[in-house]
Amino acid sequence: MILFEDVTKMYRGAPKPALSNVSINIGAGEFVFLVGASGSGKSSFLRLILKEERPNAGNIHVLGQDLRRIPSSKVPLFRRNLGVVFQDFRLLPQKTVFDNVAFTLRVIGQSSGFIQEAVPDILQTVGLAQKARNYPHELSGGEQQRVAIARAAVNKPSILLADEPTGNLDPSTSAGIMNVLSRINASGTTVIMATHDSGIVNQMQRRVVEISAGRVVRDEREGGYETTSIPFGELDTAPSPIITDDEATLVSPTPIRGRDDSEPGTVAASFPWELRA
Repeated sequence: MILFEDVTKMYRGAPKPALSNVSINIGAGEFVFLVGASGSGKSSFLRLILKEERPNAGNIHVLGQDLRRIPSSKVPLFRRNLGVVFQDFRLLPQKTVFDNVAFTLRVIGQSSGFIQEAVPDILQTVGLAQKARNYPHELSGGEQQRVAIARAAVNKPSILLADEPTGNLDPSTSAGIMNVLSRINASGTTVIMATHDSGIVNQMQRRVVEISAGRVVRDEREGGYETTSIPFGELDTAPSPIITDDEATLVSPTPIRGRDDSEPGTVAASFPWELRA
């Protein structure tokens, strides 16, 4: 499913590699927590899976494909098998919940008939069937994140990448988000989630991959969060700032478009793509 072989990633001007000689194999249907201190290399790991970055050394295989051999023109097609969820939702404020989720399907050319069936189905899965005609500003933080998850999962991707999806949510709302991700994982989708939320990791007891200074220092089945390599100050025992499910949150006034490597400025196949460091 996902195979890293001695992968190293360097950024220009950086004194040390973001990732150094990383080797790891993630199988189909796994749920993996990616943990580590800020700047440890978690986001670089996710960007490499997306082929948003290229390694300086080593090999990466995703879904049986050698990423080095995928030309730029074929990257959007490759990414149709991947879904991405972000901490800050990245919804289109001028579109309804239904249209935010349908956007991904329209970009890849799905028929109206398919969209009319697929979108209500995924909204039911994430518990938002009654919110289809609402706009993002009318939703709570937890509801907005559920929309983002629905958008990432509506095309039934083989892999779902979640970059701090509960980072701005209170513990109760975060638990609901994790229930949704668990249901998607139970349907066969591989889920890789970067997180600082020690409570979620400790409670769920899934596979934990810890990255420290660009190296994988722990790969543990049914693992927890706390280790000696993660400073106590990095543990998110009380996420801040807190956005509760009873509070409406602000949405960026302009849409954030994804990146299509084949043509700068165009929308990628499974909007949106950019992962933040």
